[in-house]
Amino acid sequence: MTDGTWVALERGADPAERVRALRRAHEAYLTSGRVEQPVRDVVAASWRRSARAHVAPEGTAGVELDGDALRAYRESHPLARVMPLVRELMGQYAEDGRHLIAVCDASGRLLWVEGHTAALRRAGRMNFVPGARWAEAAAGTNAPGTAITVDRPVQVFAAEHFRRPVQSWTCAAAPVHDPATGRVLGAVDITGGDGLAHPHSLAFIGAVARAAESQLALCSPPPAAGRARLTALGRDEALLTAGARTVRLSRRHSEILTVLAHRREGIGGEELLLDLYEDESVTPVTLRAELSRLRGVLAAELGGVVGAELLCSRPYRLAPPVEADFTAVSRRLAAGAVTGALSAYTGPLLPASQAPAVVRLRRRLADQLRSALIARADAGLLADWAYSPWGEDDLPVWRALTAVLPAEQRASAAARVAELDAWQGAGAMPGGGLGTRP
Repeated sequence: MTDGTWVALERGADPAERVRALRRAHEAYLTSGRVEQPVRDVVAASWRRSARAHVAPEGTAGVELDGDALRAYRESHPLARVMPLVRELMGQYAEDGRHLIAVCDASGRLLWVEGHTAALRRAGRMNFVPGARWAEAAAGTNAPGTAITVDRPVQVFAAEHFRRPVQSWTCAAAPVHDPATGRVLGAVDITGGDGLAHPHSLAFIGAVARAAESQLALCSPPPAAGRARLTALGRDEALLTAGARTVRLSRRHSEILTVLAHRREGIGGEELLLDLYEDESVTPVTLRAELSRLRGVLAAELGGVVGAELLCSRPYRLAPPVEADFTAVSRRLAAGAVTGALSAYTGPLLPASQAPAVVRLRRRLADQLRSALIARADAGLLADWAYSPWGEDDLPVWRALTAVLPAEQRASAAARVAELDAWQGAGAMPGGGLGTRP
């Protein structure tokens, strides 16, 4: 195979010959599972993920949102704030080149698709339209879906697309991150003809994504004076933001602040020790030493009153108040705002942590959100969970999704249910695990 370059077509390569070679390689992969030259490493890995997700090579993307539901979702999405900038940077380029510009959310659902009229008509025939899900696990190898999956800018050229109806297109996309938390909010994409298979288009889309992130940073004020923000969902090392400063915490310090953010009334030393350490032989001296190190980190990294006085004792507690992302999810669930709760849930709470209290919180939050999604029986919301990294092995959600999908979209989800049923029957889940919940 070629190396893992992210540019689809090296300088001097013949696009027509490369298309022919890629089509032969694509057919070979579908018939034998063998990856041949000139398939790039990033594409080969994406083909394998697409096959494992049972993406049909002849299928088209499913449209999950339209009309008022789509408009409401777009208006509330963080990337709505950068659409004027995206249009300013890309609009004329797309019009002149007969290209399309697209913006999707973190689940690969297209929010905006704009550009040349003729290209829009052609794209509509393969459901490259607002409201359609183009996540890699749902639509196979494609630039926006794959860029979200690998979390970096990527080009996809012609027959590098997993699905045949998309192979007459070339696209380049780059993920856009929340500047405060680092989580992926979605991706910006440019889609058109073979001429986009050029290093300039990849560099261009990457620059647009960085400009969007800079704009988001300007639009997102820091926490209110005297307050701090803890970001712990989907991260092994939490981020603590106070004022204009952000500190990345060690895993143990992340666990301490997570427990204290949950127990706002405070907690005694012996109880905190049991909440943090699996090993019952750990002594209170060890905990006090860790808390002392945490105070030093906060004072050095955050400065001011917040850094010096955030961690209080007798009982251990946080003051001033800390806004935690996982408590925001809980509040939305309690208010019945399931869509908002899922949007705020960016992954399991400190997923690598084995601290007893964190494990309990992680499971409780995931179970509550999962139950709310199943009860809501909304195909789009269930798909958001099922196609996420933490939901790909969640059998109850896949079953619920299969039950509510239209018949023409049900085959892939039903295949995934059968696969998970087989693994569960064998007493193991993908990756060798025992089917544990997030």
